[in-house]
Amino acid sequence: MADDVEELSMARAVDERSMRRVGLAGHPYSSLFLPVPIVCFVGALLTDLAYANSEGNLQYLNFSSWLLTAGLIFCVVAGLLMIIDLARLPQLRTRFGWGAFGLLVIAAIVELINALVHARDGWTAVVPAGLALSVIGSVLIMSYGWLWHESRYGVEVQA
Repeated sequence: MADDVEELSMARAVDERSMRRVGLAGHPYSSLFLPVPIVCFVGALLTDLAYANSEGNLQYLNFSSWLLTAGLIFCVVAGLLMIIDLARLPQLRTRFGWGAFGLLVIAAIVELINALVHARDGWTAVVPAGLALSVIGSVLIMSYGWLWHESRYGVEVQA
């Protein structure tokens, strides 16, 4: 009887250990870089709005360009780490996890195009194309953050 109880408690411990998320402090590694592209891309949208309302103050254009560059660098790092996390953690391979990865890739492409548009000179670098791309990229990256959060903490639905 005591052996059965011990075996049962050991089986529970193994089950709990296998379901535990592996990574830094129990979080997937890509989660460390998740906030940076979100903040940078939303910040680029805000500086684009400030530029459009400042009647062409070029400093806001420079802020947007730097924010887009930093966001793209960290977006690539987060994407690479996300591929690793999806490969090694089966609980992340849900429709939310793969959907989040797809949104991250699409957001990176949109913001890369946005960075190229921002490389133009003057008013046309932001209004209207740069501003529209910033809105689209911000919505995509915030949707990515929500889906990635759902893949980690939401209801686990296997795809």
